[in-house]
Amino acid sequence: MNKRAEMQPISVRSQGASPLLRVEDLHVHFLTSRGVVRAVEGLSFHIDPGEVVAIVGESGSGKSVSALSIMRLLPPLTGRVPRGHITFDGKSLLDLNDEEMREIRGRDISMIFQEPMTSLNPILTIGLQITEPLQIHMGMNDAQARARAVELMGLVGIPDPERRLDQYPHQFSGGMRQRVMIAIGLACNPKLIIADEPTTALDVTIQAQILELMKNLSHKLNIALIIITHNLGVVARYADRVVVMYAARLVEQGEADAVFHRPRHPYSMGLLRSVPRLDRPRSTKLETIEGLPPHAAVSLPGCRFAPRCPYRIPVCDQEPQLYKTDTGGLSRCHRHEEIAAGKIAWAAAGPGTQAADIMRTEPLLSVRHLTKHFEVRGGLRGASGTVRAVEDVSFDIYPGETLGLVGESGCGKTTVGRMILQLEEPTSGEIHFEGVDLAKTTAAELKAVRRKIQVIFQDPYSSLNPRMTVGQIVGEPIHVYRLMPDAKKIQERIAQLLEQVGLRPEMAARYPHQLSGGQRQRVGIARALAMEPTFIVCDEAVSALDVSIQGQIINLLEDLQRRLGLAYLFIAHDLAVVRHISMRVVVMYFGRIMEIADRDAIYKDPLHPYTKVLLDAAPIPDPAIEKGREPRLIKGELPSHLAPPAGCVFNTRCPLASQECSQIVPPLVEKRPGHYAACIKI
Repeated sequence: MNKRAEMQPISVRSQGASPLLRVEDLHVHFLTSRGVVRAVEGLSFHIDPGEVVAIVGESGSGKSVSALSIMRLLPPLTGRVPRGHITFDGKSLLDLNDEEMREIRGRDISMIFQEPMTSLNPILTIGLQITEPLQIHMGMNDAQARARAVELMGLVGIPDPERRLDQYPHQFSGGMRQRVMIAIGLACNPKLIIADEPTTALDVTIQAQILELMKNLSHKLNIALIIITHNLGVVARYADRVVVMYAARLVEQGEADAVFHRPRHPYSMGLLRSVPRLDRPRSTKLETIEGLPPHAAVSLPGCRFAPRCPYRIPVCDQEPQLYKTDTGGLSRCHRHEEIAAGKIAWAAAGPGTQAADIMRTEPLLSVRHLTKHFEVRGGLRGASGTVRAVEDVSFDIYPGETLGLVGESGCGKTTVGRMILQLEEPTSGEIHFEGVDLAKTTAAELKAVRRKIQVIFQDPYSSLNPRMTVGQIVGEPIHVYRLMPDAKKIQERIAQLLEQVGLRPEMAARYPHQLSGGQRQRVGIARALAMEPTFIVCDEAVSALDVSIQGQIINLLEDLQRRLGLAYLFIAHDLAVVRHISMRVVVMYFGRIMEIADRDAIYKDPLHPYTKVLLDAAPIPDPAIEKGREPRLIKGELPSHLAPPAGCVFNTRCPLASQECSQIVPPLVEKRPGHYAACIKI
């Protein structure tokens, strides 16, 4: 009998003191018209008081459903928990009636949702929303609840809390709204907080502020924290333990350092290698996990990951159990001992694909002194004035080049892209494409230019017509421009385009809702390629995708660039992704360019203070690195676009700012060969 056959599945019960929360053999099903969807199967984990546990995995792996099950917030008509136990502080949550659960929910267990704007009531003041749980659970009167609300607002770093209690959610920035959600979560001194993608909608600088706040409060108040996220950098910085889920099942669990440095499941290995990193040079293609997760409505025999696993063997046709590993964690893999012995290692992706040679003599796109102002009347907080969305922006993009454009939300990145696409009319400035001034073109000339300039949008689902098939979507530009009058040739071209982006030709008959997120984004790329463009604006083209799918799309864009000589304007807020795909980088803040340089120069030795704090705020998916460094948090909030700061727009948040910085608008100056920065302090 071999050693594997002798192994027995182990219990996931902790051996120490009784944990605060214990989830055992949890199964969650949803009843749908197409059958039973098994969203969670056999999930077991625990969390101790004051501990931070991260649950990671791709979309549809069951992370959020697990959290909703703990909170007893599953839809009552369709959600079911046919098996399992959830024990919190000695109480079985699944056995409590609705009234007993309401006493625990919000008081002992709080939940912070992904999007604060949809979680906060838009017609109630912030004060009412914070004081409500205090009055319900703590029995406070109006005066006591308001005093506690002021204290909580101060605790989460919201200035002038007395006045801001009477404001509404729309009067707060995204970061401030998330702070309000944390204040509500902390209101009743809970023992456990569940944060479901708490920073996905936030910029990297605000994300760092929010997560540092949550971590500090967790340690200070001994609050247990469950973080559900797909951002492995966040997990590395804050988690004590990691639970990895795939296709409704737990596939690995262990201490954060062990999971990151010594993973014992092929899915964890692939997931970690799919993430672009700021601390590593771009020398290879991104690792990817080929294929897609199985559909939750389809019950598959054996290992769920086997169809995508490069190391599957015949025994993988049998369902693997959870086994204890040499790291002290758990792995649902038949071959975990071979992984530990170094006999199995994720294959390297090979050398990176090089883009077509960049001709530096003549730019493909030239932007000069581009400016865009919006007139606002009775808008934000009832105020009126001029929003200076983009102010005096200039840069060039050469054939075959990728220019990365980064910055916080509201810095003007997307507005620049829309003006290049001629979807917004500039207030002033010039845009030259292949030597043609787009502002002076006729309608016929502009139509010809549009063939050569295409766009890939952030959300592939909302940018695809749900009533059209994939074939109709990809073929529409060909029909509109009458590029191929013969219907047979059009179908051949559609099939060719789908194959070019890694989709099977038969997918032309499907509708967008029948595709995964990664497949929909590939359809968007195929549609852009239908016009045989020379330049594509990628507006947050991968930010809505899972880590492994993101890697597939980035590699695809690089392959297409090498084969077709495409140039990209790559707009993104993920600094690691921008480093991987870009050749030069433009950093924007509050409508202005702060710094321009080659990728390696700007990441290794940034000059502008804003670029430095932006890079310092970005977490690296390595616990050893993250636990050994203090994140440099950017101070304050973004100023109002209706009242921009005088002088340098960054001076109100800059660690180097002086009186002079509030009086002078620094020009963009070449500080080193090819390295430009707008700062009088360097």
